[in-house]
Amino acid sequence: QVQLVESGGGLVQPGGSLRLSCAASGITFNLYDMEWYRQAPEKQRELVASIASGGTTNYADSVKGRFTISRDNAKNAMYLQMNSLKPEDTAVYYCNAQRRFVGYWGQGTQVTVSS
Repeated sequence: QVQLVESGGGLVQPGGSLRLSCAASGITFNLYDMEWYRQAPEKQRELVASIASGGTTNYADSVKGRFTISRDNAKNAMYLQMNSLKPEDTAVYYCNAQRRFVGYWGQGTQVTVSS
């Protein structure tokens, strides 16, 4: 069974930091591109950051310079370091493992940025 589990979300003040984790099982992790998405209420799910199987990273313009995506293939894990958080970063954050036309999603973890 494929399973992706996000963790690390919570409540943080503007300007604060959080580190999200995504633990994967049931896939050959190193072969998958890994992605972080987020979805706020009444909004479309948007791609926040991605890290390819080869290590290439991409970021949404809204988070560039503040977020850092990384992966540890030995641990079957992917991370999102979020700094200088803003209220508009508030959303449920999801990890996705993508390979060709097959993708797997986690349940999501809530990030709330508020004073």
